[in-house]
Amino acid sequence: MANLNKVFLIGNLTRDPELRYTPGGTAVANLGLAVNRRFKDSTGDLKEEVCFLTVTVWDKQAEACCQYLNKGRPVFVEGVLQSRFWETNDGQKRSAIDVRAERVQFLGSYNASKEKEKETTGVKSQTQTQPQTQPQTQTKSQDAVLADFSSVTDDTIKPEDIAWDE
Repeated sequence: MANLNKVFLIGNLTRDPELRYTPGGTAVANLGLAVNRRFKDSTGDLKEEVCFLTVTVWDKQAEACCQYLNKGRPVFVEGVLQSRFWETNDGQKRSAIDVRAERVQFLGSYNASKEKEKETTGVKSQTQTQPQTQPQTQTKSQDAVLADFSSVTDDTIKPEDIAWDE
């Protein structure tokens, strides 16, 4: 009989990623993920259910998640289910099922998440304190966007640096 262990999830982070390193120096990060499900019950009422999961990310992906993600940010996670078993100090056996990420894709805007973070910490940007006299409809050309990234230093994690499991 064939077996398949694969999950695809889209949700929002419930907390900032937690980065740590193994004794061998490998980066590992835990992400708290909330995945919402909307459905109609037997009476036709719209219901919402939330599933909270722990996602474990390894290596350069873990470092990139901690560098660019924060609480509330939407992400797409591709991975596998992984079981954990342990015993408490009083002898009770416990278990949990987590997701081991093979790929994490950042959704939404990085700048929007930074603005949201500033709002929740009480720091206001200049665009919020100064009234807008004209709506801004300018869009940057592709060359202008690429020029913004010309100052990237070698220690910055770039998408091509992330090791993907294949």
